[in-house]
Amino acid sequence: MAPTTKQKSPAPKKQGGAPKAPQKKKGAGFTGNFISTILVLLLMMSAFTFFITGHKDPEEIAISQVAADVKAGTVSAIVVSGNDLSLTYTDDAKTEKVSRKDSATSLPEVLAVYGVTPQELAKVEIGIQGESGFRFWFGTLAPLLIPIIFLVFLFWFLTRQVRGSGMQAFTFGQSKARMIDPTDTAQRVTFADVAGAREAKEELLEIVDFLKNPKKFLDIGARIPKGIILMGSPGTGKTLLARAVAGEAGVPFFSVSASEFVEMFVGVGASRVRDTFQVAKKAAPSIIFVDEIDAVGRARGTGVGGGNDEREQTLNQILVEMDGFEPNEKVVVMAATNRPDVLDPALLRPGRFDRRVTIDLPDRRDREEILKVHARKKPLGPDTNLIVIAERTPGFSGADLANLMNEGAILAARENRTEITQYDLIRSIEKVLLGPERRSHLLSKKEKEITAYHEAGHALVSSVLPHADPVHKISIISRGSAGGYTMKLPFEDKRLHSKKSFIDDMAAALGGYVAEEEIFGDITTGPHGDLSVVVSIARDMVARYGMSDMLGPVAFGSERAFGAEPYSQDVAAKMDAEVSRLVSLAKDKAREAIHTHRGALDAIALKLIEVETVEREDFEKLLVANGITPKKAEEQAAVPKAA
Repeated sequence: MAPTTKQKSPAPKKQGGAPKAPQKKKGAGFTGNFISTILVLLLMMSAFTFFITGHKDPEEIAISQVAADVKAGTVSAIVVSGNDLSLTYTDDAKTEKVSRKDSATSLPEVLAVYGVTPQELAKVEIGIQGESGFRFWFGTLAPLLIPIIFLVFLFWFLTRQVRGSGMQAFTFGQSKARMIDPTDTAQRVTFADVAGAREAKEELLEIVDFLKNPKKFLDIGARIPKGIILMGSPGTGKTLLARAVAGEAGVPFFSVSASEFVEMFVGVGASRVRDTFQVAKKAAPSIIFVDEIDAVGRARGTGVGGGNDEREQTLNQILVEMDGFEPNEKVVVMAATNRPDVLDPALLRPGRFDRRVTIDLPDRRDREEILKVHARKKPLGPDTNLIVIAERTPGFSGADLANLMNEGAILAARENRTEITQYDLIRSIEKVLLGPERRSHLLSKKEKEITAYHEAGHALVSSVLPHADPVHKISIISRGSAGGYTMKLPFEDKRLHSKKSFIDDMAAALGGYVAEEEIFGDITTGPHGDLSVVVSIARDMVARYGMSDMLGPVAFGSERAFGAEPYSQDVAAKMDAEVSRLVSLAKDKAREAIHTHRGALDAIALKLIEVETVEREDFEKLLVANGITPKKAEEQAAVPKAA
């Protein structure tokens, strides 16, 4: 696989709040129940068949033959049950036969007619058994009744399953919200379980105070916000914060996804909204949490789906329900989205979602706290240092950090160790960023050399240019889709990026491309990922940040209007030309750095070919040996971060 490098922090992943209990799929439940019922019925039918035909009926003989056998002394016992006679013979097999007599005559009288003397009859054991009609009626009616019962039960079962799967017409409009009871300690979440997001928690403390003591606010005439919308990147903990508010206040928490309101039947979404609010009002004080509200809260009148579709009716019902709150109704609506720009303005006006809480990606201190939360139930070794891990994970969301700790535990368990070491966590960072190692992916000698020079080019240019991030690790071991990687991390989190830092980042990304071109006189498919990163940065500089000398301080919208770009073809041509100019400028800076420090490039590449992975300490020794001063934290801090 061709070598690539990582230039930007990983796209944060959605955290999704606390894990929900797995729910059984309806289709799987129906199939399992149906198969079980069929098996039970088959067993019942088999038992019935065995009862009816499973044993061999005794031979029936005439009463004259009974008399002859008694006279011959071959009958040992006779059981009389009404008119039925059961005979047991004296042979070794204890043969049984049956016969019938006249109902008006006793057995001795019948046998006497056929010449059986009292002395011969006295040798036979005669028993009298009370007559019962159960066996007769069961044997007579069972062949008719059992098939009917079977068909009735099968029809009832199938009707019940179909009604539960898709024909519950009277329950379509019922709320799909899942409630977390405040007394359920297993599911309760508090602010102590949410690390970081200090400003967001301070904003939400007012909501907690209102739910605990609303009279304090109402007496002074204050109106608590009816709706709070949590905005932030995926994985930053929006759902977890909403649950923490309910846990701190000790009130019921009704959680529902916005997509659950919308069905194929018109009016169902609006009905579910009404039912959700009615249930929450009965349990007040309570919290309704709508996750991914942009699924139904998109701006109306955009020409998509018309003006009367199900999604817009659902949104209208949400607006009406929120505006219909009375001041004494202690119900707070919380919602989460990572697309606040597409929400309908009516949803965000005062009186509805009038308080917006932005949850940013965690900084270094927040990341350390989050790591400590996720390390509570994990045995850490004595060498683990979560501060170092927090420093090496800029741009990680809370979900990324939780995944990092979990991957570290998996690595330790895979190697049959009982503690998680620092080395496990370091490897987990690279696994989360780039994917697992592929040591079985062996490179030829030529490909290994190309990959080594490619990654050395990235590392050298990034170390020489003043506004690029310092290098922490270089490797030519394949990970994921990358043939090698150069890990560049800033000394501190950046909130602002300058034009110079963008140019240097593009030059560092093109370091591998230029190194291949200079050393081998040819270009491989390796830099394809680098080129995508470079063009994306350059286009953002031109279209979003106003960093173009040709176009000036103008930001162009990224949303298309009816399939057309929001700018003319002339402007598009100028943007393309400016993007090419910026890319060429970055390439020239990378080429100059490699020409100036060619010896350092060769030294780094040869070291990579020898050991495959070079850590920061060894890399800085190579730089010093070739006359390059490694970057220090204080030097990086002195570089302005914004133009």
